Amino acid sequence: MTTQHPADRGGPRPRKFDRLAEKASNFTSSPAFFGFCLLVVAGVVAVHFADVSLKWKIFAGECMTAVTLMLLALLKNSELRSERALQRKLDAIAAALLESQEGEPGKAHEDLKAAIRLEEET
Repeated sequence: MTTQHPADRGGPRPRKFDRLAEKASNFTSSPAFFGFCLLVVAGVVAVHFADVSLKWKIFAGECMTAVTLMLLALLKNSELRSERALQRKLDAIAAALLESQEGEPGKAHEDLKAAIRLEEET
């Protein structure tokens, strides 16, 4: 287990978890996932209105809680990756502006070019 920022882990190639988190993030923002969520909510409502035992009602509530917790972790991971990518872009822009004031483009311009495509990598 690592406590590093998601953008600082790995290297030039994203790790398995980062790829999985990216795919899951893309899926959870799709209309198909919204439809799935509607079905789950409808199922929980049906369990509460049906004459079932308390055990099933508690189970339905716990399932909703587990799904909510997983989505929260996924959202936080996506937020951290996006935040880091944005900060790297801002740093690259600032460095490129400083270089342009000094006269000739250098490493900062190359970093800026790389940062423009940063969100596709992270």
